Parts: sequence; structure tokens; C-alpha cells
Amino acid sequence: MKKALVIIAVSILVVSCGKTAEVKEVKTAYVDTSVLMKEYTEAKDLEAKYKSQAEEKGRQLQAEITRFKQDAANFQSQAQANGQAWAQQRGAELQKREQQLGYAQQALSQQLQQESGVEMDSLVSGVKKYIKEYGKKNGYSYIYGTGDAATVLYAEDKYDITKVIVKELNDKYKSAPKTEEKAPAKEGVEAKK
Repeated sequence: MKKALVIIAVSILVVSCGKTAEVKEVKTAYVDTSVLMKEYTEAKDLEAKYKSQAEEKGRQLQAEITRFKQDAANFQSQAQANGQAWAQQRGAELQKREQQLGYAQQALSQQLQQESGVEMDSLVSGVKKYIKEYGKKNGYSYIYGTGDAATVLYAEDKYDITKVIVKELNDKYKSAPKTEEKAPAKEGVEAKK
């Protein structure tokens, strides 16, 4: 009985070894995320939008800073002529104004960072979703990201699909209907996109 079981087991082993197992190819690629964000038109437009806003709002604040510097320079020359009591009162006013300008600069910077951060997070989420769909549609098992947040230490160039992804994302962005509202022009200056 034991010999029969051994013979059956060996027979099954021989038969199973004779059949080759199906091996599915694992298709992989990678995207250089730093290149993607530099060359993706929507990302460039978003960066330009916030750069323009920062410049415009910064000009307004810079004008106030320039006026403050002029007032501070005038204070120096008038302090001796108007006496110590005047100088102390005016000095306190200037110091308060300087603090307010510092707070305004911080608030402006934080506001722009927060607004751009929300839009950038949305853009990154959309890119990830697109890459996931691209991977499924094109039969990839894995698509890795390299660049600033590298998750691949080595990859052969033949697996780099960054240019394909950038092209397709740019084509998709160009063909999408624009829903962005333009801000009204201020003081004769056209709103920049």
C-alpha cells in the first residue's frame, strides 16, 4: 500500500512538472514627478496665477512700506525740532505701524500659501487619479514615482513614461472647458490668468 501511494505521488509530481506554469508578465514604469510638475501646463498656470497675485498684493503692501520708511526718515529729522514728548508719541505710532506692516506681510504670505496649497493638493490628487487610470488602461502592474519624493532608487530609462503622462495630461487640460472665473480688473490693469 505504501509503495502504491509513493508511486501515485511520484506520478502526480512528474505530470505536474511536465506542465509549465503560466507566468504573467509584471509590467512596470515610472514617472519623474518633478519633471511632470514642471512641464504640466495646469501646474504652470497655477504657479503663474499665484505668482501674479503675490506680485499685485505685494505691490500694494510695498507702497505702504515705502510710505512708512519715508515717515520714519522724516521722524528722524523732526524729532530734535519738535521735542522729546512729540518724539516719544510719534515714535510709538511708527513702531505700532511697523508691527502692523509686519503682520500684514505674514498674513498675505499665509493666505497665498493656503489658497495655492488647496489648489495644488487638488491638482496632485487629479494627477494621481489620472496615472491610476492610465496604469489600468495600459496594463501596468506598478507605476512608480521618482523625483522630489522618490520611491524608486533605480529604474531603467525604458520604463520612464513621464513624457507620455505629461503629454496626455496637457492634452486633457487643453481640451477641458475652462470654468475659472476672471477677477475684475483693478485700476485699469487687466487681470492676469
